[in-house]
Amino acid sequence: MLLRTLNDAQLTYCTNVHPGETLPLVRELVKRHVVAVKQAVAPEQPFGVGLRLAAAAADALSNTAELARFKAELEADGLYCFTINGFPYGAFHATRVKERVYLPDWQAPERRRYTEVLARILGELLPLGVHGSISTVPGCFKPNLNGPQSERAMAAAMVDVVAVLVDLARSRGCHVALALEPEPECFLETTDDALKFFEAHLFSREARQRLVDVAGIDPADAERTLRRHLGVCLDTCHASVEFESPLEAWRKLQAAGVTVPKVQISAGLRLARATPEALDALRAFSEGVYLHQTVVRSAGRLERFVDLPEALAKAPVTDAEWRVHFHVPIFLRELGLFESTQDELVPLLQELATVADCPHLEVETYTWDVLPPQFRNEPVEVAIARELGFVRDTLASALAAVRPS
Repeated sequence: MLLRTLNDAQLTYCTNVHPGETLPLVRELVKRHVVAVKQAVAPEQPFGVGLRLAAAAADALSNTAELARFKAELEADGLYCFTINGFPYGAFHATRVKERVYLPDWQAPERRRYTEVLARILGELLPLGVHGSISTVPGCFKPNLNGPQSERAMAAAMVDVVAVLVDLARSRGCHVALALEPEPECFLETTDDALKFFEAHLFSREARQRLVDVAGIDPADAERTLRRHLGVCLDTCHASVEFESPLEAWRKLQAAGVTVPKVQISAGLRLARATPEALDALRAFSEGVYLHQTVVRSAGRLERFVDLPEALAKAPVTDAEWRVHFHVPIFLRELGLFESTQDELVPLLQELATVADCPHLEVETYTWDVLPPQFRNEPVEVAIARELGFVRDTLASALAAVRPS
C-alpha cells in the first residue's frame, strides 16, 4: 500500500487542512482534494487517508449504512483510512478557533463519547492487518485544569476509551491506539509532562484496576494492554516550539516504554534573533483564527506566551530566539526573515526510517489558509504533495545511507 516503503510505515497528511465539519463536506473534500493529492503522489497505489472528523461528521457516520457507503466511496477512489485526528471537536476553519479547539476536553464526558465514536468508525474503516491511531487533546488547555481531581478524572475517561479499543480488538481483530498530543500551554505541554502523567495516572494501579473492571481482562494483562492502546502523538512542531528536540523526545518516550502510535510531521516558525525589523515582520503571522503559542529563549531561560499578539506586546526587543506555534510548510527552510524548525524535524525522520516498528507518519500543516500570501502561492494540493515528497525523500535517503553497498 502507498508509502509503506520503509519498514511498513504509513505516511499520509491530515485532512484538517481542508474545511469540512459535516459528512457531506467531508465527502466533498475527499473528492476534491484527497483524490488530487493521491494522483500526484500515488496514482497507481492505494493511498492512506489521515482523516479529520468533527463531531457532527462522526455522529453521521455512526449510522451503519452511511459508514458502509463512505468506506465504499474511499475504496472506489483507491483510498483507505488508518488514522483519525480526533483533536478538534467542532469548527476548525473560517472562524475564531483559538483556545476553543480544546473543548470539550477530557474533563467533559462529551470528549470521551466523541473519541469512542471515532474508534468504532476507524475499526470499520481499517483494512485487514493495518493498525489504527487516533490523536487527541493532551488533557485540556492548561488554564482550564480544575485541579488534581481532574487529572484522575481525565485518566479514568481515557481508560474507558481503552476498554472500547479492547472490544474492537476482540470483535474485529483490529488494533487501534489512542495518542495524546502534547502542545504548548496545555496540561501535557512537554514530553516530560506526558511521561509524568502516564506513570502517575494512566499506568497506575488505579488505572489497571479500572480497565480490569470495565473491560473484563486478566489483571496480569492490564498494564501491557494500557501501554499498547495508550500513547503519545509526537507533533514535531510542538516539540520544537518548546525547545525540545523531536528526536530526543522520541528517544525519551521509547526509553520509558510509552508507545508513539503517530508522529505528526510539522514545522514551526523560528526567529533566531529578535530585532525590531524582524518582530515587525512577525506581525504578519498574528492572525485571528488559531492560537499561536510563543516561547522566547533568552540567557537560557524560557518565557511562554499563550498567543503571538501577547508575545509581541509584552516581550522586550532583545537578541532572544523566538519560536511560534504556527505550522509552516515543512519543505521551507527559510521564510523571508524567519526560519522553520525543519532542521530539527529531519534528524527524527532519519531515525524513523530505520526503526523496526515505525509509527504512523502524518504531515499536518493545517494553517495554509492563514499563511501570509507570499508563502502560499501554489494550490494546496500541490503544496501537500511537495510535503509528502519531502518526507519520502528524507526517509529514502536515510535508509539508503545505512544499507550495505
